[in-house]
Amino acid sequence: MNENFKIIEFERLESTSVKAKELAAGGAEPWTVVVAGEQGGGYGRKGNEWYSPPGGLYFSVVLPKSNVDDLQILTILAAFCAAKTIKEAYGAEPFVKLPNDVYLNGKKVCGVLTENIISGEVKSSVIGIGVNTNIEVFPSQLAGASSLKIELSQTIDNKAILVQIISQLQQTFKAISQ
Repeated sequence: MNENFKIIEFERLESTSVKAKELAAGGAEPWTVVVAGEQGGGYGRKGNEWYSPPGGLYFSVVLPKSNVDDLQILTILAAFCAAKTIKEAYGAEPFVKLPNDVYLNGKKVCGVLTENIISGEVKSSVIGIGVNTNIEVFPSQLAGASSLKIELSQTIDNKAILVQIISQLQQTFKAISQ
């Protein structure tokens, strides 16, 4: 399935989710995707910092309005889409640790965070996804993290995996919105 989406790329942002929420509040179309080469203030659940150096894949997607009101369900679905993409593209066996993390070989390689944009009612939702693709070294406090490059011993094409994950999201979103 080849749905339409618009990718807006930045070399560096504080947070792709903050930028996507700003764009959504300003009327950005659903399936607008904000990508950053690195983030200065990337964050995950409970405000935890998301390590976002150059080499990783950091993006947020403005979702269309859906029949699903529970953000956790959207988050879990996005984590499964990321895991499915990793499995199909690289023959790996990722594990989804509910509700929002993807692990490979016992190490965290991806995190997902879904947030609503509310103006009296839910206007739209933004899913932020961070995939540790080509990061080669992690700080000691992130001993449980790794990257696809480390675990798979190969360089990852960030653009290709981005398009694959978005396509999976669109297929899944279409299926749950009918």
